[in-house]
Amino acid sequence: MNHIALFEPRIHSNTGNIARTCAATNTTLHLIEPFGFEITDKHLKRAGLDYWDKVNIVYHKNLDDFMSCVNGKLFLVSKFAEQTYSEADYTAPDEDYYFLFGREDTGLPEEFMRENREKCIRIPMNDTHVRALNLSNCACMIIYEALRQQEFKGLELVHTYEKDKLK
Repeated sequence: MNHIALFEPRIHSNTGNIARTCAATNTTLHLIEPFGFEITDKHLKRAGLDYWDKVNIVYHKNLDDFMSCVNGKLFLVSKFAEQTYSEADYTAPDEDYYFLFGREDTGLPEEFMRENREKCIRIPMNDTHVRALNLSNCACMIIYEALRQQEFKGLELVHTYEKDKLK
């Protein structure tokens, strides 16, 4: 099973978009407090549309609380990593994969990153032009790479129009 974890998310629309991606991919969403918005914020709900009841959300009071529940392989998504996300292997059949993303404005705590350097993965980009990529885009990119390696297990690979199903 795959998990996306957001450390102290600041932007409601990113969290809502990531929740929608989680609903579409059967991915558990972990939200680590404190948040930069009210969890009942109308913008958050609008970004997730009507998918909130389709998302398995686990709330954590802090990073230590989240870390105590990790029962699988953890990846820290950061621009401070030597390994790219596509180099990592997400194919062990009975393994849970956790992808931890930092705050939109400051990322993950530096000391935590240094202590877990071997777990860091990055998305290649030109750092001289752009400080960071959009969080919801990053989460989507990484979860779909994991799913691609897992042969999209549990997802619908072909979808047809209702008309075509009647033939």
